[in-house]
Amino acid sequence: MQRVTITIDDELGDELDRYMRARGYNNRSEALRDLARAGLQQAALEVAGSRPCVAALIYVYDHEARDLPKRLTHDFHERHDLAQATLHMHLDHDNCMEVTVLKGRGADVQGFANSIIAERGVRHGHVVYLPAEAAHVHSHGHTHGHGHTHGHSSRKTAKAKTSRS
Repeated sequence: MQRVTITIDDELGDELDRYMRARGYNNRSEALRDLARAGLQQAALEVAGSRPCVAALIYVYDHEARDLPKRLTHDFHERHDLAQATLHMHLDHDNCMEVTVLKGRGADVQGFANSIIAERGVRHGHVVYLPAEAAHVHSHGHTHGHGHTHGHSSRKTAKAKTSRS
């Protein structure tokens, strides 16, 4: 085992002590080893390249920012192959938070997440990558008997046509 000496400011030391108490660590070395492992694992997953991955993109944005909701919707429609589901929450009068599950090739997921976080009006963003094994696609050995189309007709249009017939 190697000994490493680090210097941290008082505020970070206090935060580390709170982290240790909340999780039951007996000493800073154990806590820092686990934090280092988690950080290194996250960094490795962030550059997953062509390997498949699953990620949670979490971001807070100002819903009043000029055309931001419209731009975000457009971005997600352009990459519907990556965005699996989104949870939307109103934080207060000005801010919304969204959590989107992304699934795809690591580089594609990372690029898309970075582009959303970089949008003007997105105030905070973070991506949590899961190990590639979690993105494993499995089959139940049967088909569901329906296809997937990319038609763009609206239900209103379809109903109107049907009601006129």
